Amino acid sequence: MSASFYEFYCPVKIISGHKALEHIPFELGVLQSRRPMIITDAGVIGAGLLAYVEQALQGAGIEVGALFKDVPPDSSMDTVRKAADLYRSSGCDSLIAVGGGSVIDTSKGVNILVSEGSDDLHAFAGAHNLKKPLKPLFVVPTTSGTGSEVTMVAVISDTEKQVKVPFTSYFLLPNAAVLDPRMTTTLPAHLTAMTGMDAMTHAVESYTCLASNPISEVYAFNAVRKISENLLHVMDHPQDAEGRLQLAEASTMAGIAFSNAMVGLVHSLGHSLGAVAHLPHGLCMNLFLPYVLEYNLPMIGPRLGALLLPLAGSDIYAATPESSRPNRSIAQIRTLRDQIYQRSKLPRTLSETAKVKKNQLQQIAEMAVNDGSILFNPREADVADLLALLHEAW
Repeated sequence: MSASFYEFYCPVKIISGHKALEHIPFELGVLQSRRPMIITDAGVIGAGLLAYVEQALQGAGIEVGALFKDVPPDSSMDTVRKAADLYRSSGCDSLIAVGGGSVIDTSKGVNILVSEGSDDLHAFAGAHNLKKPLKPLFVVPTTSGTGSEVTMVAVISDTEKQVKVPFTSYFLLPNAAVLDPRMTTTLPAHLTAMTGMDAMTHAVESYTCLASNPISEVYAFNAVRKISENLLHVMDHPQDAEGRLQLAEASTMAGIAFSNAMVGLVHSLGHSLGAVAHLPHGLCMNLFLPYVLEYNLPMIGPRLGALLLPLAGSDIYAATPESSRPNRSIAQIRTLRDQIYQRSKLPRTLSETAKVKKNQLQQIAEMAVNDGSILFNPREADVADLLALLHEAW
């Protein structure tokens, strides 16, 4: 399935490991940045995570120019403008995002405004409308799922028009992603599960969809392995720093993979379900992954079979006949979801969410068929196909 021509691009420096935060001052210095602004949210502060970042900076004599801590769960244009105003009035010269997807997207939006000297974020919406490098941006993820620390995409809500506005540019890629296990040890079990399955879906879809390439495959394959080996263990032992680091690295590796190889129908359905029923993205990924793989099976059998090795380990892989490996891979993902459900009650079907109504399925299918991710799915699907999938996932 690998194309005869492909492009692969990821200039983001990965700083990973125990005490990784302590390397931020050096990286700021390399870029001649001395007065960073930190962008975060109330959850990060409430969990005491910001203290680790502040200590790492203070220990090296770096003065934080401003702290913006009012990022909502769903970032907005208004939030971005307020943070940009604070950045300018405080004389900052760089950005440090400490949080999950909303914080990271907010920081990318702020970077657009302060770098372009503008207050009109809409002027830069869409693909590749930025024409020059932005201010230094460092990302410290506090979840292990979105992969936003290595993507060139941001999505910010326009609450007045009630639409989500996408931004895509190579210049949105952060300068560095800082993966420190201290930043995820307080993540509750259900969020650990949701974000873990988000990363798993990024990896599996990027490996099996049309734009997969030889380099992205390496990242995706190893992301699947790290998640399979560590997700349940970390849910049982949330303070295990090494396990947390493995999941953080898996999320970043999956992010690099799907940034270059794209995703497919799981995301098309997930984006639409999230918009209609207001469910978290990671949960939507968990709901649809095995059903979409079954739908795509005629087109992806050998590739899906190869994933049995990182999903289940060498013993099961070797003991499974080659013709049975694709179905066994799907069964392994189903088993993982069942084990997650036992630990956190993370829904496996639409009915288990108790928030999705059957009369919404037609709307979800009609939205999903127009979602951009469907273009990279290895098997074509129309509204009737998607509706059938949604009923299977019910």
